[in-house]
Amino acid sequence: MNYTGVDTLRPNLFKEMFPYSEIPKVVFNNIQLPMEIPEDIWITDTTFRDGQQSISSMTVEQMVKIYDYLHNLDNGSGVIRQTEFFLYSEKDRKAVEKCIERGYEFPEITSWIRANEEDFKLVKEMGIKETGILMSCSDYHIFHKLNMTRKEAMKNYLSIAESALENGIIPRCHFEDITRADFFGFVVPLATNLMKLLKESGIPVKIRACDTLGVGVPHAGVELPRSVPAIIHGLRYYSNVPSESIEWHGHNDYHSVVTNSTATWLYGGSSVNTTLFGIGERVGNCPLEAMVIEYGQIKGNTKNMDLKIISEIADYFERELKYEIPPRTPFVGSEFNVTRAGIHADGLLKNEEIYNSFDTRKILGRPAVVAVNSYSGMAGIAAWINGYFDLDDSQKIDKKDRRLLPIKKWIDNEYENGRTSNIRNDELKELTLKYVPNILGNEDTKAI
Repeated sequence: MNYTGVDTLRPNLFKEMFPYSEIPKVVFNNIQLPMEIPEDIWITDTTFRDGQQSISSMTVEQMVKIYDYLHNLDNGSGVIRQTEFFLYSEKDRKAVEKCIERGYEFPEITSWIRANEEDFKLVKEMGIKETGILMSCSDYHIFHKLNMTRKEAMKNYLSIAESALENGIIPRCHFEDITRADFFGFVVPLATNLMKLLKESGIPVKIRACDTLGVGVPHAGVELPRSVPAIIHGLRYYSNVPSESIEWHGHNDYHSVVTNSTATWLYGGSSVNTTLFGIGERVGNCPLEAMVIEYGQIKGNTKNMDLKIISEIADYFERELKYEIPPRTPFVGSEFNVTRAGIHADGLLKNEEIYNSFDTRKILGRPAVVAVNSYSGMAGIAAWINGYFDLDDSQKIDKKDRRLLPIKKWIDNEYENGRTSNIRNDELKELTLKYVPNILGNEDTKAI
């Protein structure tokens, strides 16, 4: 096949945007692109591939357990559609075999391999239908890492894709460093040539747009190559890549990984690649749990996903993998919906919706709770009791209940004597059972 391309003798490193001696710059062109959310959008997972490179190596049993969790979280919805594994080691292959034996439809097992014939044979022998293949796109990589010209890189990448198709394997082409690549000089020609292979073979060819250094920008009106909307729009309209063949893989170097992934959906890409809790190289990948919530906001529902499983996975990571999730991490941290301010506690006591944007108890299995300290007051103590003992409306303690007075006095004495830490749950439980002994029966609430 004759491949089209744009060659150049010198690399285009976009030094006006990436001067290196300064923070990268955002260049605006004020071009407004249309939002075109695909009817079907979904999430893919790379916890076992990109994610596992950043934490202690998982055992076969741990990988299988987490795969079970992903399946249970998806719950037959197809939203968490795929997960990818390395196939380099005997341990990785054993884990894949065990996961395949589960027979789950979702998430589908895919792989990531080196671009050689032996690895293609391995993929085929294991019955895996799709594999990731690295195709570095920026001149930083082509000229300075691979020591190739664009023409040589193009020929090499396309020959690898052809080998995958000849083996009946769907190639998922990882366009590494796309947010520093010459979009019209290399990305569009490569994507266009890959779509020709799709047309000739009748086998899907996918493109994973990789924001390798996290420099992508989600805002409208930003110049390429940093513009996520322009990249997704451009793949669709200049290279005729169908939405279902476009996937985004981001990193969080500039705190934009979630908004960049969301922008992919908004501007026409069907798939976003994630890891559990955002684990991954350097500052990590896009958190899977964040995109589950983004999916729910965009689509207006979460299908039949079981979001309570997210809390179970977080517990498993901390207990079995010794992975510490920062306590204020949205949706999964131990304190993501814990309030300390007395005025907020009073609001929660009056109506939980005042300081909780959705029913975290019902959806995530995590009730809104109050941490009690020197600023909590009677409202904070009452809110803690109601939350900790999971009291319904007929049982709830009011902040004017005089049985709270000795608890408040004990807490005040603690801080007057120099305490600086929060009152622990076990301490509060003991105090509550002492001064409100009928709390679970809660016969009557005596106001002050």
